[in-house]
Amino acid sequence: MSFKAGIITESLPVRIGLILLALFFILGFLVLPLVAVFTEAFRKGFDAYVAAITDPDALSSIKLTFIAAGIAVPFNLIFGVAASWAIAKFDFRGKSLLITFIDLPFSVSPVIAGLIYVLLFGAQGLMGPYLQSIDVQIVFAVPGIVLATIFVTFPFIARELIPLMQEQGTEEEEAAVSLGADGWSTFWRVTLPNIKWGLLYGVLLCNARAMGEFGAVSVVSGHIRGLTNTMPLHVEILYNEYNIAASFAVASLLAFLAVVTLVAKGALEWRYGHELATSRK
Repeated sequence: MSFKAGIITESLPVRIGLILLALFFILGFLVLPLVAVFTEAFRKGFDAYVAAITDPDALSSIKLTFIAAGIAVPFNLIFGVAASWAIAKFDFRGKSLLITFIDLPFSVSPVIAGLIYVLLFGAQGLMGPYLQSIDVQIVFAVPGIVLATIFVTFPFIARELIPLMQEQGTEEEEAAVSLGADGWSTFWRVTLPNIKWGLLYGVLLCNARAMGEFGAVSVVSGHIRGLTNTMPLHVEILYNEYNIAASFAVASLLAFLAVVTLVAKGALEWRYGHELATSRK
């Protein structure tokens, strides 16, 4: 190891070794699994692949996955922006407690989170008898799946924005207010443009987790075929029935969404880094 102009440099063999090690892990844990998924998905031909993903149960699982993500992501978007703005820009009692609650889904197993909803809203749960009396079903229905998805994706947007807003400080907002801008104008014209790339990054991560969530959704769904199965649950059912080609066909859709997410994530990281570097010049 040597030092040059304040930069730590490694010898050529060490650098080559580190690069090869990184490539090995990328190949073994990312590329090969993706290749295996798509290979198995098309093993029986394109017609069998199309038949698997256009099956009514598969289409229902795809629809439910997008519904759950389509509700969870906007909800967490609104909460994440509001919570991060309050935490980063203001001091108030209970601030540390709010941060702890935001981090709670990171420390609780998704299966436990799903079980909590069953104990609250299930037929034998705390609110179960009342919900039955008014003919409202939460668990083993779409509302339970949405609630579980919201819980597991709760921290992603807020946790992306809080450090970003704290780093930016409050000077620009204070200047806008001193010039006569109201709260909404300050948010739309000052705060939002400053956090737009971090916000998009958080939304992207939140959406990826919402579509791929298995544990919490599995507990509250009831595995009702064609009604309460998301794509990950449908893949599990097909695999357990030894319908391997169909399970990999549906899994390939999730893999494709994952690849799109990675590409978009890389693009956002580059764009945000470029804009941050430009603003510091």
